[in-house]
Amino acid sequence: MSQQDNSTFFAPHLTIKVVRPAMEFYQKAFDAKVLRTFENPDGSVHVVEMEIQGCMFHIHEEVKRDGQMSPDTLKLTTVLIGFFVPDPDKLHQQAASVGGQITSAMQDYDYGYRQGVITDPFGHQWLLQKRI
Repeated sequence: MSQQDNSTFFAPHLTIKVVRPAMEFYQKAFDAKVLRTFENPDGSVHVVEMEIQGCMFHIHEEVKRDGQMSPDTLKLTTVLIGFFVPDPDKLHQQAASVGGQITSAMQDYDYGYRQGVITDPFGHQWLLQKRI
């Protein structure tokens, strides 16, 4: 992984009310791999570190006292996660088949990208794309 060589990179931090179902969705939808988890005393997952095709991200349970609230609580999302992959059509369909909502169908745009948006069951939007 690139963080081992001290390079600069983004690692999105997604806030969700209950982490475990999100972990399972991302594994099925995007072939995400769990790198490590941090549990609460009751056995629920507080934070999980995951990667999709070498890109790391975190899922963190909601912490209202710190202002870290989920799209479910806010009733909206403010970030569209742009994700470039070799086969966005495959991931778009795969995510839809396991509960993601197609917000925007895959299509080619005149600015040179093929893109489509999936809203996951937790309110986060994923812009799956590639250059064409």
